[in-house]
Amino acid sequence: MTDPLAEIRTDSPPRAANEPRVDVLIIGGGPSGAACAYWLAEAGHDVLLVEKKRYPREKTCGDGLTPRSVRQLYDIGLAEELVKHHRFDGLRSHAFGRTLELRWPRHADFPDHGYVITRKDLDHLVALRAEKAGATIWQASEALEPIVDRGLVRGAMIRRKDGVNAQPGAEPVEPVAPIEGPEPATVAVRARYVIVADGANSRFGRSLGTSRNRSYPLGMAIRGYYESPRHDEPWIESWLDIRDKADNVLPGYGWIFPVGDGRVNVGIGLLSTFNQWKAVNTSHLMQSFVEYAPDSWDLRPETCCGPPTGGRLPMALSVGPHAGPTYLVIGDAGGAINPFNGEGIAYAYETGRMAAGALHQALATGDGMALQTFEADLWDTYGLYYKTARAFVKIIGKPELMRALVSTGMRSRTLMEWVLRIMSNLLRPDELGPAEAAYRAVAAIARVVPDAA
Repeated sequence: MTDPLAEIRTDSPPRAANEPRVDVLIIGGGPSGAACAYWLAEAGHDVLLVEKKRYPREKTCGDGLTPRSVRQLYDIGLAEELVKHHRFDGLRSHAFGRTLELRWPRHADFPDHGYVITRKDLDHLVALRAEKAGATIWQASEALEPIVDRGLVRGAMIRRKDGVNAQPGAEPVEPVAPIEGPEPATVAVRARYVIVADGANSRFGRSLGTSRNRSYPLGMAIRGYYESPRHDEPWIESWLDIRDKADNVLPGYGWIFPVGDGRVNVGIGLLSTFNQWKAVNTSHLMQSFVEYAPDSWDLRPETCCGPPTGGRLPMALSVGPHAGPTYLVIGDAGGAINPFNGEGIAYAYETGRMAAGALHQALATGDGMALQTFEADLWDTYGLYYKTARAFVKIIGKPELMRALVSTGMRSRTLMEWVLRIMSNLLRPDELGPAEAAYRAVAAIARVVPDAA
């Protein structure tokens, strides 16, 4: 197999006298990149994070933070900031004329509540926290290509769109209007290690040879904002019986997440395990869902805040490899999204933190082999759980089985409470292994499916 790095650069670019040099260069300032920057800076390392856009910036997301996400944000030190945003206590689930209100389970390691906060606000908060810890942030800066020195990734060529050729440690660019004037400056930034955190469509990762395992599930989501009188509901809501034109129940769900600022986040998510998923027009399905929603939400063209946006979501660690000799791939760039519920933020924070731990070990000991523990740690932490999730979403890819499973589950509060724990990865250590419990729950539903079908 041809080494993809050999096609990028066979030698280093000429080294300028003032060429920036850092311990770690992080490509992408979303949840995984910013969290990794925080933990590395907190440990005393010289970190440069480059973000293609300017904070605060919009990102397509459901905006709901589960207890796993909240735990990570508390650990980063953002508890006081989170309480300024909309808190919710659990999930209100709807399907086939039934409604269940399911509170987050009590857990020694996670809080029993979540928050809804837009990514526009959230990503900015985490980046500022990383900066306060000592990380340098270059906004409006795009990583063009890796710098490869004797076969090892040793940095990246960075295009600074504001034309500023600043050194790490300089004042970060404030979120202002695009600057008229100087042409973008291209800077060679050298680093001992590189973190790839540029999202689900990671161009930088692909340039290093990452690829998606196409046998793994892929998600597709679309969301928009509406003004609503129910913007401060204490529950996030999901509909498990979204349907196509043939009245098939599709493998996915619709959601309405109260934002608390006069708006709600409305969207739908689908899974590629449905054999006709490419034929689904998500914009039409979104419109059908909006029309289907109860009138009390007041979702109308007049209350719509703008056109919906969407994208595809690689799941279950489907993108790899996650580790090279001098770089790691984290968050959505590594396909760390949970197939059970499409949640990516918690796993972005967690994988960013795990990567920071591996890099800290490498930097502290001078042993770059510490990076190779990252891939193993990922699979030890999530592998069995994600394998279970892949099996489950394959089962629900059949519309008739999806209908039977959902209608059966909605008849049992106890069963749905287990499903919530499993899908949000909130099982307690005393509740067996995640995979065992998940399989038990799926088997419990399957045993009664013939009677419900």
